[in-house]
Amino acid sequence: MKELHLVIASSERTVFDGKVDMVVLPGELGEFQVLVNHAPLISSLAAGEVRYAADDGTHTLTIRGGFAEVRDNQVSVCADL
Repeated sequence: MKELHLVIASSERTVFDGKVDMVVLPGELGEFQVLVNHAPLISSLAAGEVRYAADDGTHTLTIRGGFAEVRDNQVSVCADL
């Protein structure tokens, strides 16, 4: 079974780097969810909450904006905290 890998980084540090079941991102045109085998995309992010479900539960991170790239079950988020 394929896995979804999430990396959330800011200019200061890596906030999260690991396997997740899903991630919800605050896109400029509204919130969107990424699951395994999601189509590739690049999106700017608005201020809001990034939510993700990992093995140890669901987590929330408040961001002021940023960018996200989804490709080959890898979600990379560059966030302004």
